[in-house]
Amino acid sequence: MSAIGKNIKAFRLDRKLTLEELALKARVGTRTLEKYETGEKVPDLQTIMKLSTVLDVPASEILEQESRNDQSAIDQELTDLIEEVGTKKAKLFLKMAREIREEDLLKLKGF
Repeated sequence: MSAIGKNIKAFRLDRKLTLEELALKARVGTRTLEKYETGEKVPDLQTIMKLSTVLDVPASEILEQESRNDQSAIDQELTDLIEEVGTKKAKLFLKMAREIREEDLLKLKGF
């Protein structure tokens, strides 16, 4: 079982949710969620954000230990920023960012 899978399962059990309840609330398939928990699959960032919202935990806590062991995991700076601004704000910003071209974003920041 991966660290992410262990964390998802632990948070789910802490909140007294069944696999089916969490899958329904996060809008993922029950079998897919089961694969995440057993480590057969790794959720993408969007799914991690959904799970963190439903479980009411920072995404960084779901990713804890995984980012230290896996270069492909979300980087620590991004994890820290998500935790700092909050999951809901980060999710809203990321949705808005889809609509902004990189060049325009860099102009806003002054790069």
